[in-house]
Amino acid sequence: MSAPHDAAGSRPDAPAPPHGDRLGWGSFDALPQHRTLVMGVLNVTPDSFSDGGVHDSEEAAIAHGLRLAEQGADIVDVGGESTRPHSQRVDPREERRRVLPVIRELSRRGVVVSADTFNAGTAEAAVAAGAHIVNDVSGTNVSPEMVGFAGASGIPYVLMHSRGTPQTMTTLTHYEDTVADVLAELCAVRERLYAAGVRPERLVVDPGLGFAKAGGQDWELLRALPRFRGLGNRVLVAASRKRFLGALLAADGAPRPVTERDGATAAISALAAFGGAWAVRVHDVRGTCDAVATAHAWLGIDPPVLRPRDHD
Repeated sequence: MSAPHDAAGSRPDAPAPPHGDRLGWGSFDALPQHRTLVMGVLNVTPDSFSDGGVHDSEEAAIAHGLRLAEQGADIVDVGGESTRPHSQRVDPREERRRVLPVIRELSRRGVVVSADTFNAGTAEAAVAAGAHIVNDVSGTNVSPEMVGFAGASGIPYVLMHSRGTPQTMTTLTHYEDTVADVLAELCAVRERLYAAGVRPERLVVDPGLGFAKAGGQDWELLRALPRFRGLGNRVLVAASRKRFLGALLAADGAPRPVTERDGATAAISALAAFGGAWAVRVHDVRGTCDAVATAHAWLGIDPPVLRPRDHD
């Protein structure tokens, strides 16, 4: 696994909950360092590919975020704009209206929150509301404003590979060498982030499964996990319920329905943990925690399961 963090990742102005009410680790730097983490997905959207409209009210979103933490999510990834293929853009003001109250309440309860956004203004507002991480899916189109914010703020930043936008990425799947090209494109953006002041230990890389990828390309990237770890940054694997799993499990030419892909997702999560991924991003937290704990036990990581409430 990558080296431990060495800078603060918490919001000093956020009141700490009593120990009995704490559901999360409380800060980025308090996250366990020597095991794979579980990042739970919380879409506060009407149109996300898996659970759009299920948690799109403030009350429902907060309740589900707390439930994910109770089930064992080390991080809850809160997004207010769908990034599925051909999704429609959301006004940043609407995005912030959706996510900021949720981020504020989850972080108040000690949950480590990542803000899933490619808008620099939303990222800044999310961090002010208590978010500990920015998870940016803009890939090679990352904006100068986001690069500048990541460097100036020192916030832990997830750099995911993609091309184009959700509206165009399905047309941008040609690679001469999938793994080499994705690594090169990630490294080019990484250099921009480093030049802006982002430190290597604050940067997480994500191969971008399903984003400007087609056919067997996602599998190529998963098999190349050691090469991504070789970059020296933490690696996030985000395979949950994605199209390539639906294709793998297809029956009579029809992809497996989205909500019936959790078994395959758990298998990938266990393999990613076995391979040293920093974290896996998933919808089904409970099943994933079981799968990751199994990989930890196989590897001899002790304890294989570690929850905030069990650790002072």
